Amino acid sequence: MTTITVTVSLPQFQTLISSPFNPFPVNSPKLNFKPPLKSKSPIPKLKFPVTRSQISGHFPTDEGSSDSTVEILRVPDDWFEPSTALQESEWLRVALQKWLDDEYCPEPTNVDISRVASESYYRSLVEKTADLGDILLNMVSQLQSLSYQESFHGPFSSANAAVSLIAQRLDQL
Repeated sequence: MTTITVTVSLPQFQTLISSPFNPFPVNSPKLNFKPPLKSKSPIPKLKFPVTRSQISGHFPTDEGSSDSTVEILRVPDDWFEPSTALQESEWLRVALQKWLDDEYCPEPTNVDISRVASESYYRSLVEKTADLGDILLNMVSQLQSLSYQESFHGPFSSANAAVSLIAQRLDQL
């Protein structure tokens, strides 16, 4: 596992840790950082583990090793065409619902999750959003509108599963 330094602005850092759906609370035992009280630098540096990818667009980390790479995950530009975007979003709806049913158990919420994720993905594609990170954030935002009270899922786990399926599809190209 390689560690890279992620640079974020103080407002971005504060937004990250103050979000009600924060997947990384500051006092989490898995993360080993604390917000700076007063820093000479206005941009705190955080370290997160990153795994190597098969997708092109690699950038060397501080260590400069060829094994230490960060990937840029982007959907192909031809997926922005409305008819292709519709096909891809329908593929995601079916694949995500199957994955949710297989991973946990079939439940009515899976239908809603896959529908909302698919609609969000379609919107992202027709708006020419190519970066999977941006697509993930858009999807989480949309998935937060659902109730997960009687579900094994949440907006982050559902969006992560959807983007993981999209990344697998990209690997098959």
